[in-house]
Amino acid sequence: MNIVVDDLSGPQIAGFLNEHVQQMRSITPLESKHALDLDGLRAPEVTFWSVMDGEVVVGCGAIKKLDATHAELKSMRTAPARKRTGIASLLLKHIITETRRLGFTRLSLETGSAEFFLPARKLYEKFGFHPCEPFADYQPDPNSVYMTRLL
Repeated sequence: MNIVVDDLSGPQIAGFLNEHVQQMRSITPLESKHALDLDGLRAPEVTFWSVMDGEVVVGCGAIKKLDATHAELKSMRTAPARKRTGIASLLLKHIITETRRLGFTRLSLETGSAEFFLPARKLYEKFGFHPCEPFADYQPDPNSVYMTRLL
């Protein structure tokens, strides 16, 4: 397994992310959907990683720079057939290390409050994230859980 910075130019990652956005749209009310599409992830303030198993994308995640010391975790996803195999933990550990290396001192995230998102929330707690108030441009939302951690 290899984690690489991805420029999002390949068709495989485009399809992988499209599945992610479509799944989030099917689960989360439109007004509470915060998943970035491909164009949003190509913004200069975003660093994106793909987890590769050979030539196959099996996971992804990103950070978005909010300010000089604060970044947001975005677009964490594991291929459905590869869930519960350690990919998300491997990737999250890598992202936390890289975010710290880039000079950020805080990493925050928004995830869903529905039962579907419980495994993600448990993973984030395992890595030291704790609930927080909405950050950046987020507003209180019953469909969202906001979490943060110091690096």
